[in-house]
Amino acid sequence: MPSQRQALHEVKDSPFSKDKFKYDETSNQYICPENKVLKYSHYNKRKGHYLYRIKGPSNCINCQHYGECTNNKRGRAIIRLKNEKIREEVEARYMSPESQEIYKKRKEKVELPFGHIKRNLNAWAFLLRGLEGVKAEMAVLLISS
Repeated sequence: MPSQRQALHEVKDSPFSKDKFKYDETSNQYICPENKVLKYSHYNKRKGHYLYRIKGPSNCINCQHYGECTNNKRGRAIIRLKNEKIREEVEARYMSPESQEIYKKRKEKVELPFGHIKRNLNAWAFLLRGLEGVKAEMAVLLISS
């Protein structure tokens, strides 16, 4: 399954995107393309991610790429998901030629029925709430298709 970024097929290759920052697992920090350190700041329980900030906002403000990399007066920050390593592995696996062949088959076989239900039967969202209601509504949709 592709990540949202991969599914959109929009390649925004910025010289300061998150993938250009190196993550050092041993010291739990990121290193920017200008070799400045982003230290671990805190874990956001509500959003479920880790936050890394530049060590001293003046490092960013005085950088020649300030404005292109970040406009934040507190300096550059990077969000790392709790399962970021797994996400990276899955993205890499998705890009392999074998996975692309499997995904093509999925698009051919699985997406057609859902496209039919959504477009031809005008079922863009479930009207009922709760598992029982959704099951009943889906049964009616499948019978009518």
